[in-house]
Amino acid sequence: FWVAFGAFALAAVMGLYQVIERSGFFGFLESREVYYASVSTHGVLMGFVLTTFFIMGFGYYVATSTLKMPVWNKPFAWAGFVVALIGVVMAAVPLLSGEASVLYTFYPPMQAHPAFYIGATLLVVGSWFWCASMIIMFMQWKQANPGQPVPLAMFATTGNAILWLWTSAGVAAEVLFQLIPWALGWVDTIDDGLARTLFAWTLHPIVYFWLIPAYTAFYCLVPKQAGGFLFSDEMARAAFILLIVFSLPIGFHHLYMDPQQGHGWKILHGIGTFIVTLPTFITGFTVIASLEIAGRLNGGKGLFGWIAALPWTNPMVLAIILGLLMLILGGFGGLVNASYAMNAMVHNTAWVSGHFHLIFGGTTIIMYFGIAYYFWPILSGKPLYCKSMAITQMWTWFIGMIILTTPWHILGLLGQPRRIDSVNYNNLLTLSWEPYEGTMIFGGLILLYSSGLLIYNLYKTQTSGESYQGEAEYAEPIHAVTDLPEYLNSFKLWNIVIAGFMLVAFGYPILQFFFMDTFGSGRWGV
Repeated sequence: FWVAFGAFALAAVMGLYQVIERSGFFGFLESREVYYASVSTHGVLMGFVLTTFFIMGFGYYVATSTLKMPVWNKPFAWAGFVVALIGVVMAAVPLLSGEASVLYTFYPPMQAHPAFYIGATLLVVGSWFWCASMIIMFMQWKQANPGQPVPLAMFATTGNAILWLWTSAGVAAEVLFQLIPWALGWVDTIDDGLARTLFAWTLHPIVYFWLIPAYTAFYCLVPKQAGGFLFSDEMARAAFILLIVFSLPIGFHHLYMDPQQGHGWKILHGIGTFIVTLPTFITGFTVIASLEIAGRLNGGKGLFGWIAALPWTNPMVLAIILGLLMLILGGFGGLVNASYAMNAMVHNTAWVSGHFHLIFGGTTIIMYFGIAYYFWPILSGKPLYCKSMAITQMWTWFIGMIILTTPWHILGLLGQPRRIDSVNYNNLLTLSWEPYEGTMIFGGLILLYSSGLLIYNLYKTQTSGESYQGEAEYAEPIHAVTDLPEYLNSFKLWNIVIAGFMLVAFGYPILQFFFMDTFGSGRWGV
């Protein structure tokens, strides 16, 4: 967790620098080289380091606390942590020196230093150790408890490990067989189309890898903290299964404007993208129903009186309320992005950055905060330093994120491209951009202040001289689950379904590159 939030703190500073630099208001700060090095590092720290290490820590604690068993093979688990950490350090050197300013993506023809690709590979390989630990502990528990429902939190965590193994295979193949040999000079050229297709395999499902811990908290932690019960354990399992199965074969909606795949494949993936909204709707219904149960148990009356009766001063409850609000707003933008026609209007504009930050920096990360505030006293054996500071931190994060992302959406509709280091286009159009750039700076300042509150509160908690004893309390469903069909208690069937979907969605689109000449790069993708 400390590796995760250390990366977060550094990335938050870089985020503020980026909105200030690109605004054009402070000429002495403008530097194309520093800007792109900062953007690339910010993206890697937030999207890869914060998430991967947080999810591993979250998974290890969920496994031990729900299954009531120690981590399987601790030296193996520590080895994975060390491998991932070595990868982060190795990738950090070229990132900070400006030799990996590829915007934290793996899209040739932009090329990074080989150390960046090797470091990123080690980070992924280290996370695979965690995946193995989660799956083995899941199987061990099932063998020791035949016929018993696997605790919901562990079911979701294991599903996330399986999702990550499936989705990371795409970028792993791209990096190992294309980018590393190319960056080392072993081959002169690679097939960009194949590389982008392999990256699309990973590009969208990774969002759900980030999001599933937040959903796990939605279902398994929040109802208890709100003073109620989970509306339905079975619906939660169905939502996780749908999320895992349908999040994988949909990556081509990131390639709508790219020529290497045919329209039919793009439409197929687009339809799949809309199907993945189904588990989101199930989650929204189930979680809000669980909150309503808690609110009414707390004395809420009338149609909406239960909302006011919720414990808004509980960090976990506040996190989900604010997180759901941002999910609704960001989800609307996602429907636009996933639409084959409407995507053309906002593709590669600032709209995309606004949508991404609202979903990831908003909904996902604010739930990470709520989880941290709940787990930190348990893990450190010290009471939370300041609950009111935690509440302030979450409100400022929500407000700052809204102020930051709303102008991005507007700027996208006004035609501002994304991935640019300067908005000084020397035309009248940029005059309409300037007020929004100034607003974004204000939002960035609020977010940096909020980030500082988080780190300070966690640090003071861990260094406190007081003591605290407790363990995580997981929500119970209204109706106890005593018997489940195997398809809601295992992933054997769903792995077969995923394999079939992936074969259909990516089989021909990948194989085609090995049987045709593509702009001089030759067959076999090189």
